[in-house]
Amino acid sequence: MWETRSVQINVRLPRDMAAQAEEAQKTDTEFLSRVIMYGLTRRSIYRHLKGQAADTVVQDEAPPAVPS
Repeated sequence: MWETRSVQINVRLPRDMAAQAEEAQKTDTEFLSRVIMYGLTRRSIYRHLKGQAADTVVQDEAPPAVPS
């Protein structure tokens, strides 16, 4: 689909979640990659839409031109 590369990520999780993440990493090596890709994709889309919404608000708030 697209070119990929590996990255090293360190996160601090509550103990029970960390244990679940370790178990998932042992049993399904691709699972955490898919979860992280999903989360980052959602974040990217949110930022993009938020930026578009901010641009729209600025354009909508501009006062109308007054004819001379």
